Amino acid sequence: MAKALFVVAFLLFFENVAVTHAAFPPSLIVDMVKIVLDNYCSPEKLSGLKEAIAAASSNTEVLNIPDGESLSRVLSAGLQTTISDPRLKVSFEPDFVPVVAPQMPALLPEQLVAMLQHAIKLDILEGNIGYMRIDHILGEAAADKIGQMLVDLVWNKVLPTSALIFDLRHTVSGDITGLSYIVSYFTAAESVIHIDSVYDRPSNTTTKLMSIPTLLGERYGTTKPLIILTSKNTKGIAEDIAYCLQNLKRATVVGEKTAGGSVKVDQFKVGDTDFYVTLPTAKSINPITGSTWEQTGVTPDVIVKAEDALATAIKIAELRLQVPAIIKGSAALIADNYAFEETGADVASKLKGLLENGDYSMVVSKSVLEEKLSADLKSLSGDKSLKTTSNTPVLPPINYTLEMYIELIKVSFHTDIFENNIGYLRFDMFGEFEEVKTIAQIIVEHVWSKVVNTVAMIIDLRNNLGGPTTAIAGFCSYFFDADQQIVLDKLTDRHSGTSTELQTLPELTGPRYGSKKILIILTSGATAGAAEEFVFIMKRLGRAMIVGETTSGGSHPPKTFQVGDSNVFLSIPTVHSDSTLGPAWERSGIAPHIPVSAAAALETAKGILNKHLASQK
Repeated sequence: MAKALFVVAFLLFFENVAVTHAAFPPSLIVDMVKIVLDNYCSPEKLSGLKEAIAAASSNTEVLNIPDGESLSRVLSAGLQTTISDPRLKVSFEPDFVPVVAPQMPALLPEQLVAMLQHAIKLDILEGNIGYMRIDHILGEAAADKIGQMLVDLVWNKVLPTSALIFDLRHTVSGDITGLSYIVSYFTAAESVIHIDSVYDRPSNTTTKLMSIPTLLGERYGTTKPLIILTSKNTKGIAEDIAYCLQNLKRATVVGEKTAGGSVKVDQFKVGDTDFYVTLPTAKSINPITGSTWEQTGVTPDVIVKAEDALATAIKIAELRLQVPAIIKGSAALIADNYAFEETGADVASKLKGLLENGDYSMVVSKSVLEEKLSADLKSLSGDKSLKTTSNTPVLPPINYTLEMYIELIKVSFHTDIFENNIGYLRFDMFGEFEEVKTIAQIIVEHVWSKVVNTVAMIIDLRNNLGGPTTAIAGFCSYFFDADQQIVLDKLTDRHSGTSTELQTLPELTGPRYGSKKILIILTSGATAGAAEEFVFIMKRLGRAMIVGETTSGGSHPPKTFQVGDSNVFLSIPTVHSDSTLGPAWERSGIAPHIPVSAAAALETAKGILNKHLASQK
């Protein structure tokens, strides 16, 4: 590689410039580049720089720029542009005074107490939620001096809280040696954790920052909710703390994206001039992500304005404190009421196991909790009907007129007569028995009478999503003869502890289709609930041929249960069909006799019937 792009681009700022200002020696650029080469935290971005320095040092021209401040701005632009890092800066400071790190003076006990009370804000909010604000991260040396006082005045008041909100919205300074201390108070003592790795360029060494096994005072632990507040002003070591605890899955970060500062920034004098180079000399590399918060900042888990972060965090903490009771309450309801007792006990046990393993420790809203709980219940049970639900109030009954009923029935049912007198009936929802009974005569006159006299019938349930099962026995009865009563299914209700036999009805409104004429039922993956119960009965009794796709594998209509005193509700199937003669349809669905795509099912059924009827002539 010839010259590094870094130096080539940088030197383009200064080519062919005349010499007029003796204050800026020819070696200025070379000295500055050497400082960058020896101290910049990411040397991999400077490859080829050594070879290019030789070319730069042979240039004896001096820059024709009128003053040091103007030149420093040009040099800063050159560095930032060529290295793509805005943290590199050149300044012109003829009156430079070195910054000396303040040393903690010897203070009287009452002075230390006042200092800590001013530096650290502490409050206990409603619901035993702790609030702690720290605007400067103390390092190891300071902690050694005042650590016990910190424990006595601050930490021991935090420990009894049920949740903690750690406010770093105003934290702009700190010591990297304080990182391990703070993180360790929120992790377990049993195992040492690799928290962070810091690469220091001047010494060319990498330091692994580990959790500390022995601390002053007790740890906050690993289970109590911890929420960190951030703002666009959160900078430096505070960002490292937030990033580490966030990626350890120990804290939820709420607020604004942080500043994207640096773990360490140093200033170097350029030769004998009044120019100084400021640049990051160390970088943080998180062992979990392999990445860093520097420059990019820490992205919160919940993004809100800084001024709204505390109120948001309080809501999250309040929810988190309810989560154990919600999960345990859900497990108890499922164990006591789920239709399949053995599965219910297994789901309940595993759900409590997820809680103990911390799977619910990072939920940030009721909707997130409900979404996760539903996903876990489906995964554990294989039942898509076992899930969270809303507590939708039952709508008051509507007083329909006769004309309204007729119009409703017309849009709810679709009938047709195909070639060879093949009837077609489609409806997409089953109704409640008591409601259907009151309008049975209207249905017979406007729907059933159109298809009952056909020689064969296709019932299309491809888009039928279910509904109540109370009218199933009556509907099935139309396809059997009246001279004998047939047991269609036996339903067991776990919640009430009762079993009910579904039987054909001896009396119906309107004529029966009977048991002799051919019946084909169309299904799809959307066919669910009550529609599956009808398909299950007709297939098991050999009364119909099923054409299409395997059905949804839903359930009998579930019941809604409130979880304790919370505003979380569960939809729990409590009823299951008879499985003594083979597997029922719940969870697994019903496989068709003739498997074809839902789109092809109707034409397939018509082809089967036409062929059969033609053979009878």
